[in-house]
Amino acid sequence: MKIDYMKESPNVLKEFFGYMETVKGKSPRTVEEYFLDLRTFFRYLKQSRGTAPRGCDFSDIEISDVDLDFLSRVTLTEVFQYMNFLASVRKNGPAARSRKCSSIRALFNYLTAKTGKLEVNPVAELENPKLKSSLPKFLTLEQSIDLTKNIEGSHKERDYCIITLFLNCGMRLSELVGINMSDMLSDNRLRITGKGNKQRMIYLNSASADAVRAYLTVRPVDGVKDRDALFLSSRKQRISPKTVQYIVKTHLSSINLGQSMSVHKLRHTAATLMYQHGDVDIRVLQDILGHESLGTTQIYTHVSDERVKDAIDKNPLSKIKN
Repeated sequence: MKIDYMKESPNVLKEFFGYMETVKGKSPRTVEEYFLDLRTFFRYLKQSRGTAPRGCDFSDIEISDVDLDFLSRVTLTEVFQYMNFLASVRKNGPAARSRKCSSIRALFNYLTAKTGKLEVNPVAELENPKLKSSLPKFLTLEQSIDLTKNIEGSHKERDYCIITLFLNCGMRLSELVGINMSDMLSDNRLRITGKGNKQRMIYLNSASADAVRAYLTVRPVDGVKDRDALFLSSRKQRISPKTVQYIVKTHLSSINLGQSMSVHKLRHTAATLMYQHGDVDIRVLQDILGHESLGTTQIYTHVSDERVKDAIDKNPLSKIKN
């Protein structure tokens, strides 16, 4: 259910969200995540300080009265206690807690460094929880080929095109769903709108271009509710992220990978195959994936390092010891 975060927010947050959208260029979805994170933080503070109504459920605690005076009394100790609450009571993992840390830091940075509404930043020394360094899961080249060869059904041209774009271009789910007909440019170029509404240009290889052309021959024309949307649902409206997730899960199940893989794993697959088999420079890969930081892209070099280690371990002399 879509949340009207501007309506539910106190004035101090409305100003912050306006700044994040108009100045920082954050998407409405990203700002909504800020709202959810900060709402949980404010509810915790009111509950721990004893200012929430007695017997009120945590999810019913109102935050509309939060103001600068309320925020000026936040201490780093309270934030540490909040992190413990997230881990022990809310069962949030390191990634979720890290995101909430970032939301809190962004708000107080805005109130101090950007606007001067507060003199002291209580979270200036707040560190994000350490994340486990885990390698992304991905399909092998053989599994990827197997997936594309086992796409059937009444919408097979559409589904094949969707999966082909994921595997060849490494786009995000939101990016694929948001593709418009007007984004299809000449010379097999495709305009993608990524995080923070930042646009980038990608080039369709022959497999992707052929898949798009095949889909366009069967794409509905009459009775279409969103004529500019490239991918349409059976109801002839822009396909939803949930529907795409279902489509991908269904076809992954046909090759017995429905439980272990997902849409985002196809993005990992595209990146890994380009890096390992295509001799793609890491900075070029960064541009293709739309990563702001090169460090985010370098996870795929670690995947390659694992393959190198595995190859060395398989040397028949590896077990010969003096």
